[in-house]
Amino acid sequence: MSAAPPIVIDATAIPAQVGGVGRYLEQLIPALDALGTPLVIACQQRDAAWIADAAPHARVHAVPAAVARTAVRLLWEQVGLVLLARRHRAAVIHSPHYTMPLLARRPVVVTLHDATFFSDPQLHSPVKRVFFRFWSRVSVRLAAACIVPSAATRSELERFVGPRAAACAVAHHGVDTSVFRPPTPAQIERARSLAGTPHWIAFLGTIEPRKNVPALIRAVLAARTELDDRFADAVLVLAGARGWDTEVDELLREAGDRVRVLGYVDRDDLPGLLGGSLLVAYPSLGEGFGLPVVEAMACGAAVLTTRRLALPEVGGDAVAYAEPSSESIRAAIVALLADDDHRSELGRRGRERAARFTWSAAAEAHAAVYTRAREGGTQNGAG
Repeated sequence: MSAAPPIVIDATAIPAQVGGVGRYLEQLIPALDALGTPLVIACQQRDAAWIADAAPHARVHAVPAAVARTAVRLLWEQVGLVLLARRHRAAVIHSPHYTMPLLARRPVVVTLHDATFFSDPQLHSPVKRVFFRFWSRVSVRLAAACIVPSAATRSELERFVGPRAAACAVAHHGVDTSVFRPPTPAQIERARSLAGTPHWIAFLGTIEPRKNVPALIRAVLAARTELDDRFADAVLVLAGARGWDTEVDELLREAGDRVRVLGYVDRDDLPGLLGGSLLVAYPSLGEGFGLPVVEAMACGAAVLTTRRLALPEVGGDAVAYAEPSSESIRAAIVALLADDDHRSELGRRGRERAARFTWSAAAEAHAAVYTRAREGGTQNGAG
């Protein structure tokens, strides 16, 4: 392994149930390690073991237990992370979740995952809106470099934050093909058991306003009256963590057994749930990337999504599109379920397109940004 100064990655924002920034770092860290990038990883104590296994050449630093509290973590970022980087003579600090240490005395790279806090503020809680808008502006202005997961996110940041955001580097996410691949017969059978029927429409993601789940529920309930007898037993299966969406609860009570809520699903069950479905519907109102879309494509699913923000950048011509209204989603579902050949073709094209998105390519793009940041000199309070 190289004796070059390491990159310090702050992985302390990974949540207990891995999602969002957790999914990103879970794949990026081992890909960087495999690339030969010298790493020091700061993480919560609960994550130290799997990070050490996933990135065997990295030095893993477990932070004090109190850092699990958000307020303490943000304070630790400003002081403890800076001291850790100084101790290891780090070349660069990578802050992967909007915020950054302000007095790092070395280049800082920040990942900004999406711009919907500006473009669609109603989709987020007031506290999150204020917090992430503030830190997005600060990071664009002060960081040595910012990384975004799509050109669409960069364009939105440039529109709302200013021309400096045009310099953000685009590094598309990848898809973990060790998990997301066409399912085996046994995985499909397991998914049928989870769905309670041989026919289901799948949704994978956090149930929050941005994901537009209420419109999807209404669309599926309306579509059921128009489907042929083959799919009379079809249900909507919702998989993923519960966020904040009070409208969903009432709709679920009305839907009864026509919608099945699975919550957090074991990864071994995801290929069957996605690839064994009639189609995967992801009618999001806006995404910085849209990882569930490319994961469903990798499983061979026919995918229905929207043209909002980065989703067409991911799906291209390998997915079907609808407007985010329940009526448009309903019409698209009915049309797709009436055309077996088209769904099969989408599944084939989706697998081909998903193969373009790799975590090794993402790691190479990140490593290039680290190099440019290091060669550009120190900042953020550097003396």
